Amino acid sequence: MSWGTELWDQFDNLEKHTQWGIDVLEKYIKFVKERTEIEISYAKQLRNLSKKYQPKKNSKEEEEYKYTSCKSFLATLNEMNDYAGQHEVISENMTFQITAELTRFVQELKQERKSHFHDGRKAQQYIETSWKQLEASKRRFERDCKEADRAQQYFEKMDADINVTKADVEKARQQAQIRHQMADDSKAEYSSILQKFNHEQREHYHTQIPNIFQKIQEMEERRIVRLGECMKTYAEVDRQVIPIIGKCLDGITKAAESIDQKKDSQLVIEAFKSGFEPPGDIDFEDFTQPMKRTVSESSLSNSRWDGKSEPRPGSKSKGKLWPFIKKNKLSLKLITLNTQVWNLIEGGGPEDFSNLPPEQRRKKLQQKVDELNKDIQKEMDQRDALTKMKDVYIKNPQMGDAASVDHKLAELGQNMEKLRLEAQKFEGWLAEVEGRLPVRTEQTRRQSGMYDTQNTSAVNNCAQDRESSPDGSYTEEPSQESEMKVPVTEFDDEFDDEEPLPTIGTCKALYTFEGQNEGTISVTEGEMLYVIEEDKGDGWTRIRRNEEEEGYVPTSYVEVYLDKNAKGAMTYI
Repeated sequence: MSWGTELWDQFDNLEKHTQWGIDVLEKYIKFVKERTEIEISYAKQLRNLSKKYQPKKNSKEEEEYKYTSCKSFLATLNEMNDYAGQHEVISENMTFQITAELTRFVQELKQERKSHFHDGRKAQQYIETSWKQLEASKRRFERDCKEADRAQQYFEKMDADINVTKADVEKARQQAQIRHQMADDSKAEYSSILQKFNHEQREHYHTQIPNIFQKIQEMEERRIVRLGECMKTYAEVDRQVIPIIGKCLDGITKAAESIDQKKDSQLVIEAFKSGFEPPGDIDFEDFTQPMKRTVSESSLSNSRWDGKSEPRPGSKSKGKLWPFIKKNKLSLKLITLNTQVWNLIEGGGPEDFSNLPPEQRRKKLQQKVDELNKDIQKEMDQRDALTKMKDVYIKNPQMGDAASVDHKLAELGQNMEKLRLEAQKFEGWLAEVEGRLPVRTEQTRRQSGMYDTQNTSAVNNCAQDRESSPDGSYTEEPSQESEMKVPVTEFDDEFDDEEPLPTIGTCKALYTFEGQNEGTISVTEGEMLYVIEEDKGDGWTRIRRNEEEEGYVPTSYVEVYLDKNAKGAMTYI
């Protein structure tokens, strides 16, 4: 089965068929290109999807990924990123193994096809030229034969006419002989050209054209084989990534199986545990006894604190802040708690995290200490590296100036000292929270001990904003969220008559503090103020700006200089 013998007369059809075969290859190349573009686009969309749901650094979302369910989701995102990478591998392999190779093959195929059909056309042109020569020789032989017959007839006619001279007869006879000779020469030429043409025609249809068509057939079969190989490669490229994709899916399954609901529940406890004890039982208040009504140490009075004191008849109001006229520890505790709640709502807070519950404060302080220790270690590593560099410069002056490193070493030393002081400060607060250092003096404990139970109840009742009714039930009042119930004490009668406290020193504001709660005062960084009451172990210092502006600020926010005649020079930083 050969195109050379079976299709010897189908030159034009073979030319069209081979061009169609090349078009099929180019169509398949286009198909694979579009597939690779789809794979790249899909991989890009998967990566963008994975990136979109990745936790942002130094954000609240990053803290959420300590839970096993969130860790599982993060592992899923990472596996999807690897999954997208496999689709990029598919696109890359198809591009290099199919598209590039097939494009190069098509170019070679076009050149080869062009060469074969050029040889075929050349052979056809040659045989057509030989055919034209044969036809010309045949027509010339036919014409010479007719001329010879006419010359012979003319000679016979002249020879039979008695009136024609002998010279004319001889002339006619010579002309007839010339024509016969020309006819014989044409006959010999025609016979020779005919034999040559027949030989060339046999060569053309039995040798040249079959050889050319055979080459075209082999070229076409190679095209078909290459197309089949590319289709196999197309499948193999997909098959090669199936195991890795399977591993990605197995990783997602493993991540899902690693979810531990009990561990997540424990993490919730660690994240939100306050460290406070639940409130105790409320004491019964017997109003049937004929005695002066007093307030229980563990309950709240019906009077609501709205930040202003009720003026009593005959009292002298001096425009001072009601909760802080006396050294009332309970009032201070309530205001401190209010400040903590406000800071929690606003998202800010003091440097020592005193706005947080004990357990949460301990965790934050520990985290801060760890961060500072890491920063100190980094500075130490840089210092060691620069020290080694300086030693090298000293031993080999041509490599650099050793003095140029001194400035950087001094700067690193200063940074390390600042970080150490900062770390010591936070470690002190951490030790205070963990109970390693005494927070209050014994006298302070005795003064504030009588209010502990009462304060616990007041805080819980304030947080829920409840009001006690005569029948013992509670009613909600959402419209008065900022109001707090403050227990009535025997100090109330003395608030309005208290004289201003004397100045015991000065202080400088280290940071800006927004005194948004009743009893506090706002200060700006660098401002100088008067100290009228030092910190009693509760973290607050009472200051005065002028005769009408005074209040409490966190002790950690100011640098205090006490007069020598007061208690000796001390500094709180």
